[in-house]
Amino acid sequence: MSEDILIAEKRRFHIEEAILVLLLILSLVGIGIMDFSPADGYGYWLIMMLLFGLFAMIIGWIQSKHRADDFKIILREQSMHWATSLLVVGGAFLIHQSGRIAEEDAGLIILLILSLSTILDGLRVGWRFSLVGLFLGVAAVVSVYTPHFLWIELGIAVLIVAVTIAWELWMERKAQI
Repeated sequence: MSEDILIAEKRRFHIEEAILVLLLILSLVGIGIMDFSPADGYGYWLIMMLLFGLFAMIIGWIQSKHRADDFKIILREQSMHWATSLLVVGGAFLIHQSGRIAEEDAGLIILLILSLSTILDGLRVGWRFSLVGLFLGVAAVVSVYTPHFLWIELGIAVLIVAVTIAWELWMERKAQI
């Protein structure tokens, strides 16, 4: 493997890992907000849908090697994926507005929709994105069953970051052998 390719792979890893950490931090903030104010949590997760879509497009752009044709395809696919996710969130909002589900439940439903969207998008842009989606799904379930869930979820987030870094270091050593 040439040195330029190794440098590019390391740079891509650093960018994707930074996005992973940022999304996990923003997710923990959202879980905390949802715990204290379900109404604010709903709006927060709606904004997070847009941010997750944006970060998925950034990762896709980095992986496309900056070729215009590849980026157009990625942009179209990502736009359709996240727009349909927003439509489903809009449906959850309409059900909430009708009085059929409580405000705190609407936030959890949106969190689960975001989880599924992120897991599925991770199949396209990379396993780290799927890990964030799995974290969101686990966070939604843990928050319902555990009174001190924020500490548990913080531990899970730290574990995810540590495992991804260890995995990348292991793969790098394996490639050098």
